[in-house]
Amino acid sequence: METFFSFLAKRVDDCSSLLCVGLDPHPGDLAAPTAGAGRDFCLDLVEQTAAYAAAFKPNAAFFELYGPEGWAALKDVVAAVQVESNRLGSRIPVILDAKRGDIASTAEAYAKSAFENLGVDAITLSPYLGRDSIEPFLGYKERGVFLLCKTSNSGAGDLQDLMVVPVGATHASPLHVHVAHLAQKWNEKDNIGLVVGATQPEALEHVRAAAPDLWFLVPGVGVQGGDLETALRAGLRADGKGVLVNISRGIARAKNPKAEAARLRDAMIEIKYRLDHG
Repeated sequence: METFFSFLAKRVDDCSSLLCVGLDPHPGDLAAPTAGAGRDFCLDLVEQTAAYAAAFKPNAAFFELYGPEGWAALKDVVAAVQVESNRLGSRIPVILDAKRGDIASTAEAYAKSAFENLGVDAITLSPYLGRDSIEPFLGYKERGVFLLCKTSNSGAGDLQDLMVVPVGATHASPLHVHVAHLAQKWNEKDNIGLVVGATQPEALEHVRAAAPDLWFLVPGVGVQGGDLETALRAGLRADGKGVLVNISRGIARAKNPKAEAARLRDAMIEIKYRLDHG
């Protein structure tokens, strides 16, 4: 049976890209502070960059701030990715950046909302409440989750770098490394990945060592200061896959988003070639 990550791997092969295009319609970037303007902003980005995108990642917050109209706009954006998938003959996954995390009964509602109502293919989740809080999402066998592990924001270390000694362990490790070990263990249905920022490549290396098989969603390259080659060197698996590099503002605010997406895709191909033949 196909899983989320098996069809993601097919998309990566189809477009020769590890680029995840972030769809973050910041109000300041829009023609007007409305849901319709946010929708049009994202539809233009989808049309321009679909050929180079291994995935799209709309940020729920920038749609939810407009209420029901924003939710309708988000559904239109998800539908537009499907249109581009059909045009290209290659399914492009949509990852909802929502960072959900709640008790199991509430998680069931969140999962149904994302996977059945919106129709997205994956979602970002906080693992802080434990396995039962993500289990309702894992029940959708062809959908995926990316657990927050080591994020790219400046305050990430307040909790994520705390040293912990898991039950049965003999030594301490950072909390984000423990999350990576748990995710590797929980990935029984090939539908768990991790969010690991590019801004701290040493941590990215440690998470890869703890979770050698998982896919990483890697924000932080570009505007936030992360380096593309360093992130790929630290995060790629031995098969040359396993990393989705998310770029949002770097593409959306470029003079020519299509050309910038193509440039990033080509840069990743070149970096991977050097890594393979270096």
